[in-house]
Amino acid sequence: MSILKIARMGHPVLQMNAEPVEDPTAPEIRRLVADMVETMADVGGTGLAAPQVHVPLRVVTFFVSGHRTGEDEDDTAVPLTVLINPEIEVIGDEYEEAWEACLSLPGLTGAVERPHRIRYRGVTLSGEVIEREAAGFHARVVQHECDHLDGVLYPMRMEDLSKFAFVEEIVKAREMAEAEEQADNEADDEAAEAE
Repeated sequence: MSILKIARMGHPVLQMNAEPVEDPTAPEIRRLVADMVETMADVGGTGLAAPQVHVPLRVVTFFVSGHRTGEDEDDTAVPLTVLINPEIEVIGDEYEEAWEACLSLPGLTGAVERPHRIRYRGVTLSGEVIEREAAGFHARVVQHECDHLDGVLYPMRMEDLSKFAFVEEIVKAREMAEAEEQADNEADDEAAEAE
């Protein structure tokens, strides 16, 4: 297994439609997936699509860790999943906006509106078809990774680019706001004590 180089926004491989995998059980696909999983673990990612590692094939890997559950009543942990030639169907008309990040856009984050509930299907490394319903963060991860197969990066889905920023700047702004709020609370407490 190898840790693969991740393509960054602007690389042509991220702008193309990936090709279907003809034989999901082929040894080269198994090697690709093993390398993708190792790469994803090395960089701390939740998901990875083959185009992100310079391979224009319709393959994604993802998982939802237990610490992500509970943010939404529909969120549940999902074990490492490999989807080959995946398809997505939107269920219902509920959409939600949430912050996303991407290994191909290091240091950046953006608020993206996506369908809340989907059904997805794909083929496993053993050639079996799997079909699942997903909601919340699970659905978001699948949609995000499958977008890579069609040359779509999350900023292309954003409606409000004022919600596209460097993570570091958002953290700084949040820390400043919290410090100001704490100072205001302390001033209010002092004023109340003085009365």
